[in-house]
Amino acid sequence: MTGSVRRFTLLGSLYFAQGLPFGFFVQAIPVILRSQGYSLEAIGLTSLLAAPWALKFLWAPIVDRRWWPRIGRRRSWILAMQLAGVVVLTALAATPAADSIAALMAAMIVLNLIAATQDIATDGMAVDILPPSERGFANGLQVAGYRIGMIIGGGVLLGLHDHLGNRGTFAVMAGLTVLSSVPVLGVREAAPTLSAAVTSQLPHFLHRPGAWRLVALVFIYKFGEAFASGMLRPFLVDAHLSPAEIGWMVGTIGSAAGMAGALAGGAAITRFGRRRTLIAFGLGQVASVAGYAYLALGMPSKTQLSLGCAFEHFASGTATAALFTCMMDWSRPETGGTDYTVQASAVVIAQGIAPAISGFSAETLGYAGHFTLGAALCLAAVAVVVALFPRPASEWNVASAHVRTPAPPAPGPATK
Repeated sequence: MTGSVRRFTLLGSLYFAQGLPFGFFVQAIPVILRSQGYSLEAIGLTSLLAAPWALKFLWAPIVDRRWWPRIGRRRSWILAMQLAGVVVLTALAATPAADSIAALMAAMIVLNLIAATQDIATDGMAVDILPPSERGFANGLQVAGYRIGMIIGGGVLLGLHDHLGNRGTFAVMAGLTVLSSVPVLGVREAAPTLSAAVTSQLPHFLHRPGAWRLVALVFIYKFGEAFASGMLRPFLVDAHLSPAEIGWMVGTIGSAAGMAGALAGGAAITRFGRRRTLIAFGLGQVASVAGYAYLALGMPSKTQLSLGCAFEHFASGTATAALFTCMMDWSRPETGGTDYTVQASAVVIAQGIAPAISGFSAETLGYAGHFTLGAALCLAAVAVVVALFPRPASEWNVASAHVRTPAPPAPGPATK
């Protein structure tokens, strides 16, 4: 197995583990709540259960600076979080709590906290081990791996949920999480180039010139698409689709299209450049969300809904892979977990706020008006890329050779 294949397999398996339980909760909870008569506002607010993904920048510096040397800087956290996820999923499978909506909500928060922490370490590892020439494909694979996890968790397992029940579903998820941990067991990490003491003296990402401009760019880029898609599942319920049909359409067809889009986007950004592909794929998001608005004006067939869902997920996948590649370029190897996480948190905050308010928009404007507003927000994001993308690109070329290392601290106890 070549070094590139080994790196791609490792990262793909870890992102798969993140998408598996999240896919089930994201796909299942809105369908279950709508079927039980909950309001669109209440369904939209469930997106706030993903708060750990938005707040992970608060503890990212700890993940960057604290580890067990015998295991490795990134592996220490990754293996611990994988084990914690297996424990939670096994507990749900072994107890009647899995049949309680309140318990499912609590489990979703805990699993999001675990996965968000694992993600900090995994993103840091990606910055450490990937050369710039592999980042486009690797980020496409990152999104694809996550989408495969969502396909299994939110499509296949949701479709089998009536036969497996909650407890059987969580037992399968626990077993798959164990399998996804195998590649990281055989990894041997290189020692960090700088000690934790020196790394802690590097300026925080947000203290670097132009950082807030980048935060604004990544926040706005995915906001409109998340705002629109926040009401997709209730829209499908009100279009008289069954939970199994929604699971297949969104969790399987949509996630598969998103995976294909991510791989295509990752390949395109390497060939055509970062800024150009961000603009092109942003326009793809505009077109796909406008497609939902068109479908909401009439009585769409299942085929039309499936095609619209596939197109939107494909466009979202291309845009996400391109954005994540840029975020990796803007991260320093010495503090890759923190730098990437700050940007990723901005994306997650956007994707949390947007669905949370989407129900109010849909109730006020109707589905067609809501999706039209979402398309307008996606178009505004393209204008933001044109205005804020770093030019020249070398302004944020942060390879190790270009990072000024501070003088080492005065002699004293070493810290890790």
